[in-house]
Amino acid sequence: QVQLVESGGGLVQPGGSLRLSCAASGTIFSISAMGWFRRAPGKERELVAIITNGGSTNYADSVKGRFTISRGNAKNPVYMQMNSLKPEDTAVYYCYVRTTTSTYWGQGTQVTVSS
Repeated sequence: QVQLVESGGGLVQPGGSLRLSCAASGTIFSISAMGWFRRAPGKERELVAIITNGGSTNYADSVKGRFTISRGNAKNPVYMQMNSLKPEDTAVYYCYVRTTTSTYWGQGTQVTVSS
């Protein structure tokens, strides 16, 4: 079973930037979509951004214009550049990969935006 591992989280001041990466322990075939979700304290998990194999993207309204999702390669299938971070972006961020037959999730990386 392929594992996903996120990296790039951390503590950043408001207005700062972070780049999240998602590494796969093996090659994932037949990817149909990849994305990032997040769960803030006391809240439900929500979709942040998703990109299809065809390159179409969709973003949560709260991050449009600030976050950019991009595709990588088989070992690092998806990235997300986060700019102009706000305290309300504080959450655990999860990498997500969907294929024609399976769904993969990472364990999450903490992003904390605070002065």
